[in-house]
Amino acid sequence: MPGKEFFQTQSVAQALAGFRPRRRTGTETVRREDALGRVPARPVLSGAELPGFARSTVDGYAVRAADTYGAGDGLPAYLEVVGALRMGRAADVEVRSGGAVQIPTGAAVPASADAVVMVEHTQVTMPGVIEVTRPVAVGDGVVRADEDVAIGKQLAPAGRPLRAQDLGLLAAAGVTQLEVCRRPRVAIISTGDEVVPPDTAELSPGQVRDATASALAALVTQAGGEPASYGIVADDVDLLTKTLAAAVAECDLVVVSAGSSVGARDETTAAVESLGAPGVYCHGLAIKPGKPTLLAECSDVPVIGLPGNPLSALVVFRMVGLPVLRLVGGITSAPPEPSTLATMARPVASAAGRLDVVQVSVCDGVATPLFGHSALLSLLTSADGYVVIPEPATGLDAGAQVTVTMYG
Repeated sequence: MPGKEFFQTQSVAQALAGFRPRRRTGTETVRREDALGRVPARPVLSGAELPGFARSTVDGYAVRAADTYGAGDGLPAYLEVVGALRMGRAADVEVRSGGAVQIPTGAAVPASADAVVMVEHTQVTMPGVIEVTRPVAVGDGVVRADEDVAIGKQLAPAGRPLRAQDLGLLAAAGVTQLEVCRRPRVAIISTGDEVVPPDTAELSPGQVRDATASALAALVTQAGGEPASYGIVADDVDLLTKTLAAAVAECDLVVVSAGSSVGARDETTAAVESLGAPGVYCHGLAIKPGKPTLLAECSDVPVIGLPGNPLSALVVFRMVGLPVLRLVGGITSAPPEPSTLATMARPVASAAGRLDVVQVSVCDGVATPLFGHSALLSLLTSADGYVVIPEPATGLDAGAQVTVTMYG
C-alpha cells in the first residue's frame, strides 16, 4: 500500500549508508589541461624525483656548513668566492673548504656544497671575499632532489577531484594525460500536468514554469556530472514509464521531480518498480523539507524521486542526491563544502527523529533563519546557506553556535 510505504521512513543517515547503487561510470583519458575537477580513476604516481636536483631556496652563497660554524657578528667567517651560478645551468663549480659560490634562489646547488647561507647574513669585505655572520647547518637553504616528490610517490589520489594545485604538481612531474572517471550522465525529468517549460510566455491559470529542472542541472554540473534533460512528462503512468525506461537505458543516474508525493495521482512508484530489480529502496525520508523522497535502483541505475516543490527538491538533492552522484562518478573523497560558524538570531523548533534543514541569512556572524512554504523558491535565493538540525534535537536556542553550510 503506497500510503503505508511512505510512512515507513528512513533517516537520511540510514539512506546514505544503505542506498549504495552498484552503478559506476567508465573511464576515459583526458589531457592534463582539461582535468580540473575530474576524478582520477587510479592513483597518479611520479616517475621521477622533484625537483630532480638539489636547489637553493634563497639568494646567497653555496658553502660547506662546517666552514660557518661559530660565525657571528663579532667573529665572522671569511670565505673565498670561487664562482657564480646561473638559473637553468648545471652546478659545475666545485666548492672546496673555505670557498663559496654565489647562487640565486632556485638554482642548482653544487654537489660539493651542503648548505646555502642567505645573502643578508653576508657582506663583501674585499673583492672575492665575503664574511659570514650567521652559521648554517647542513641542508639549510637547500631543497633535496627528491624532497618535493620521490620516485613512485603519489601525485594525486584516486577518487578525489583534481584541484588547481594538483594540476600544477602533475605539470611539474611531466604528466601530460591521465585516466579519469567519466562524468556521470544524469537524466532530469519533470512531471505534472501543471508544469510548463520556462520559456512559456503566458501562463494559464494553474500552470507553473519548470524551475526545478534548471536548478538541478546546475547542481549536477557543479558536482561534476553532465545533465541530460528529458523534458516534462504529463501525469500519465505509461508515458512516465516509457520516459524513465529510456533514461535508465541511457544515463548513469535518473532524477525525477514531482510525482513522489502520496496521493491519487502518484504514479512514480509503480513506474519505477516496472523498470527492473532491485526496485524501490525507500519511499520517505525523515527530513524537512523533503519527506516524500523516493530512492530506487533499477537495472543497476539509481533513480531518485524528488518532491514537487522546488525548495524541497533542491534541499533533498543536495543532502541525498549529490552523494549518490559522487558515488556513481567515482568520488570517494568529496571536497568539503564551504562553511562558517555563526550564532542563531532566534530559536528554531524541530521535531525529534527528523533531520531539519533550515535556510539562513548570515551577517556579522549571526545566522537568521528564513521561514516559508516549501513551494517558495525565493527562500533559497535569499539564503546564504543552511543549518542542519540533527534528528535527536528538538530545536535550536537563540544564541546557539551552529555550523552554516554556505552556498557557493
